[in-house]
Amino acid sequence: MSINFEKAVGSAERALMYRSQRAEVLSNNIVNADTPNFKARDLTFSNLLADQSKRATATQLSLKTTNLQHIAGNGSATEMDGGALLYRTPNQPSLDQNTVDQQVEIAKYAENEIHFETAFTRLNGAFKGLIKVLRGE
Repeated sequence: MSINFEKAVGSAERALMYRSQRAEVLSNNIVNADTPNFKARDLTFSNLLADQSKRATATQLSLKTTNLQHIAGNGSATEMDGGALLYRTPNQPSLDQNTVDQQVEIAKYAENEIHFETAFTRLNGAFKGLIKVLRGE
């Protein structure tokens, strides 16, 4: 019998990947806080989920009609626009057109770090569970 790692650790791994991507975006914002015309960006879970759903259902739908009066289904399942990475709206305008508010970015980075640690703990627990299964405990 084989072990399906996707079922065992899939959601924890995806959460960890999302949190690391968001940390990269937020740290890029912090680094560019003094760069003129830099636009702050953020990665939100809801937009990432919508983007992933769009990619997963981008193929044409093939619906089975059991009655001649059924409406034929054509096109993709979703017609959403945009990706998961969005620009942040600044609280106050700046003279150099930079939209980074360093205090906001640091707070969001700290919040993301807490969620990253949680996802890492979940992934670690999943692997410990797999090790117990392999050892027969």
